[in-house]
Amino acid sequence: MKASLFSLFLSAALLALPAAAQQPPAKKRLLVIGAVEGFQHDATSTGMATLWKLGKESGLWETYIKTDVQLLTKKKLTGNAKNLDYFDAVAFYTTGELKMDDEQRAALMSFIKDDGKGFIGVHSAPDTFYKWPEYGQMLGGYFDGHPWNTSPSPILVEDPTHPITAHFPKSFTILDEIYQAKEFSRENSRVLLRMDESKLDMTKKGIKRADKDFAVSWVKTHGNGRVFYSTLGHTEESWADTGVQKMWLEAVKWVMKLTDGTAQPRPRPAN
Repeated sequence: MKASLFSLFLSAALLALPAAAQQPPAKKRLLVIGAVEGFQHDATSTGMATLWKLGKESGLWETYIKTDVQLLTKKKLTGNAKNLDYFDAVAFYTTGELKMDDEQRAALMSFIKDDGKGFIGVHSAPDTFYKWPEYGQMLGGYFDGHPWNTSPSPILVEDPTHPITAHFPKSFTILDEIYQAKEFSRENSRVLLRMDESKLDMTKKGIKRADKDFAVSWVKTHGNGRVFYSTLGHTEESWADTGVQKMWLEAVKWVMKLTDGTAQPRPRPAN
């Protein structure tokens, strides 16, 4: 009798295994910050909503949209507020010197460097925290003007093998505002997209890069974490572009370590 009961329980357990194995993985969590202490971008709401939509449609992550920096801490919060420990990646569409104290700054860097979580910089993210050097080092550079303002921007796909940019044609044009970066180096970042300088008006005032190297999107690591930045995202047209939307989708997946792709820095290729 005991043997029969044991066999019955064993059979039930074995039958349950396939069902358990088919359970979908838990969704990741993305915290999108739209806090602003500088220039106000009209497309910020569209950008944050697009990241929410991409997570919803793909089923890969849940998006928490905030216009303040309250959750950027590792302190225990009250009132059902989640701190950084709850999230897998943070995205900044921000400007200016955000009102974060020393604990919050240390928590954000630990989130990336030590915990191995992800960070995404959207368009104006490098126009943020000029007085916090580690932020610029983590992101890969700071804003240094946009000589061409909002215009049809000629883009070259520098890394067609990376999952973030593999879907793009070799080159394309997008109506957007491309930033020029300072304190940016190819020794620390892997460029995925750049401007095609052969199609640019190099007589524009404010051009500061003598090397004519205008990176548009790049990846890098910061400690154990992954970082993605793209200057795309100033215009509604850019956010509506299906190719650009897929870039953001794949970028979130990459920083959350749902896909693989090298962040190994390299010199500018000849193409």
